[in-house]
Amino acid sequence: MYSQAKVIAGGLAHIPVVIAVFYFILTTFNKRALKFVEDSKTKKPEAKAVETKKVAVLKTEASKTESSKTEAPKIVKKKHADVPVNIYRPKTPYEGTVIGNYSLLKEGAIGRVNHITFDLKDSDPFLNYVEGQSIGIMPAGEDANGKPHKLRLYSIASTRHGDDFNGNTVSLCVRQLQYEKDGETINGVCSTYLCDIKPGDKVKITGPVGKEMLLPDEEDANIVMLATGTGIAPMRAYLRRMFEPTEKEKNKWNFKGKAWLFMGAPKSANLLYEEDLQRYIVENPDNFKYTKAISREQQNTKGGRMYIQDRVLESANELFNMIEDEKTHIYLCGLKGMEPGIDEAMTKAAQEKGLNWSELRPQLKKAGRWHVETY
Repeated sequence: MYSQAKVIAGGLAHIPVVIAVFYFILTTFNKRALKFVEDSKTKKPEAKAVETKKVAVLKTEASKTESSKTEAPKIVKKKHADVPVNIYRPKTPYEGTVIGNYSLLKEGAIGRVNHITFDLKDSDPFLNYVEGQSIGIMPAGEDANGKPHKLRLYSIASTRHGDDFNGNTVSLCVRQLQYEKDGETINGVCSTYLCDIKPGDKVKITGPVGKEMLLPDEEDANIVMLATGTGIAPMRAYLRRMFEPTEKEKNKWNFKGKAWLFMGAPKSANLLYEEDLQRYIVENPDNFKYTKAISREQQNTKGGRMYIQDRVLESANELFNMIEDEKTHIYLCGLKGMEPGIDEAMTKAAQEKGLNWSELRPQLKKAGRWHVETY
């Protein structure tokens, strides 16, 4: 039998052993735990890396597949440099001052056509524009329902520097609309308003708008213009930009191509800006050609009235020699009713050159070389 003292002493003797065993177990467990954590940290990034590689491979393969697709070549329409658009809107129009309004017609002409100029110098922001754009006019007064009249768009007839080259005006070429209804002559609201306004009057103006009728940037481009009546408005701006000496100095743009204007009018007295056009011919014989179709004074080859489409047919060979040149642009402006006649004439003219106009016109349109603004 062991005494109580020996038992206690023996137990105490084993305590260091127990502590050592416990310490050994705890240390081993901690090492394994730490190793597990480290292994986990190492494995997770590897997994992400593998996953990222898979995604990258998939994207690469997808891009290879996409790039391997073949597409038909596209005719890309050349983009113009930025042009001003909607500086003034219907809710916030600019009130410009009329500084000029005079008739463009000679004695014996049919109807009423005026050249109207507005002062823009007080506009803030400044209402700047480029050739080929339009502005909106909001006529004063109200309609039959007591609402303000809707705005009408008009092609700008001046260059960006204005008629006096000071850069602060814009001009329009406006024909008063008149038609018969139930035995009564009806006058167009906005066209009559514009033809009647006087210097000093205030007019609400919006815009500018439009990129369809802009001139190409190239100095050696060829410009074919087909116009009837007030459709000459943008053409006048083009021709002033091309041939007015002061304009050429300001623009630092020296037109070197060929410009050809086909102009339709009912009578000689209805030809617009005729003095300027005749001057351009004299001063620029190698760069400007002017062909007139005066329906009530000239006859076509069939003995009927001479229209612009008849002149197109007469000049078919020369005209399509120009059109085949990729530097040639065609501009059409006037009443919408002129389009079918022009289209028919171009079809016949193309046939004489062995071309298909129904195929050629869409190609010209896609290439940005066929410009139409009719109303």
